Amino acid sequence: MIRHIKTARAPVEEGGTDSAVTKAVEALLAKVRNGGDKAVRELSIQFDKLDRESYRLSKQEIDRSINSLTKQEREDLDFAQDQVRKFAEAQKATLTDLEVETLPGVILGHRNVPIQNVGCYVPGGKYPLLASAHMTVLTARVAGCERVITCAPPFQGRVSEKIVAAQALAGADEIYCLGGVQAIAAMAYGTETIAPVDMLAGPGNAYVAEAKRLLFGKVGIDLFAGPTETLVIADDSVDGELVATDLLGQAEHGVNSPAVLITNSEKLAHDTLSEIDRLLKILPTAAIAAKAWEDFGEIILCDTVDEMVAEGDRVASEHVQVLTRDPDYFLDNMRNYGALFLGARTNVSFGDKVIGTNHTLPTNRAARYTGGLWVGKFLKTCTYQRIETDEASALIGQYGSRLCLMEGFAGHAEQSNIRVRRYGRKNVGYAMPADPN
Repeated sequence: MIRHIKTARAPVEEGGTDSAVTKAVEALLAKVRNGGDKAVRELSIQFDKLDRESYRLSKQEIDRSINSLTKQEREDLDFAQDQVRKFAEAQKATLTDLEVETLPGVILGHRNVPIQNVGCYVPGGKYPLLASAHMTVLTARVAGCERVITCAPPFQGRVSEKIVAAQALAGADEIYCLGGVQAIAAMAYGTETIAPVDMLAGPGNAYVAEAKRLLFGKVGIDLFAGPTETLVIADDSVDGELVATDLLGQAEHGVNSPAVLITNSEKLAHDTLSEIDRLLKILPTAAIAAKAWEDFGEIILCDTVDEMVAEGDRVASEHVQVLTRDPDYFLDNMRNYGALFLGARTNVSFGDKVIGTNHTLPTNRAARYTGGLWVGKFLKTCTYQRIETDEASALIGQYGSRLCLMEGFAGHAEQSNIRVRRYGRKNVGYAMPADPN
């Protein structure tokens, strides 16, 4: 039986968009589309309080940002990027090109082709989220994308040197100090000084997410992303302090970030509540985390492990920590999650910053139908066909002729018929089905 020890006050919207946000974003996109660089500058001054002749950073600015890192900061960045690179390379190795002879003389295949131009958004207005540079730029680089550009907003009114360093070390070809909708629009539409991209990747606030949604089709996007979510699935093998720490560690992302505990231990549920109250008195980001927990926090009590699995799949959270005696049971049986963090030794912040898996993951229950960003998102699997013998062309042509006419496509049928006539040396009436004999 499922019971709620704590229920969220505010429902989480599933894939919905705020009409006011949509209207505002549509106006901003149109302004950049029609106004180019001039509009980008006006919006950057308006929203980011940053006025520059060019928002592309110079080599001197980039070098200065890299050199501003302490020795330890550089070592830490290099370590994190090395982990992301290694995992992306291992993922790419699983994606092999294919060629197979399905019938004598009929060759079918596919190639994994990198997307040529990619624009990566690195959020940084509230927190300098330099880890997003690893997750987008590095992954696109491993995929083999020809041109990778980045946009990140200024942090507290200035170019964020750490974000710039992360973008540069990850391999960005062009780095722009641009934030918000104007950055997304500039990359998608292009301006007088920014060549357009073919795909947009990276997380952002509600306005950035809506801009990506509206531009989907004009360009490709990695996925639709909303507020950060975390789900902890735990039994009495762990304590309330650990669970509370992991819930609040993600609730600090924003006041609308859901944090959910599913457990089969009533004691752990109540201990977690007590520990959350205690930690919120000392957590420096408590103002944000407390509001998120108050409005979007949940504790769900289950009787059995299988109920916990079912509830986990129903919630379909972006991040799922499994703090149980047998975490592999959830790996084997859960289906709906952005990423799993198995066992008490790991946690979501490892995945966010350093361990090597990608932190750009599906939210708003999109984990029911998609995974997160990975090297394969930057590759197009493109098929090709080749017929090497007259006999094979005539054979496929006979079937194609009749199948096309079943659908009423005479012109399609003639593409088959002309090959039956030429390579099969058979008479076929114009726009008539080929004789199987």
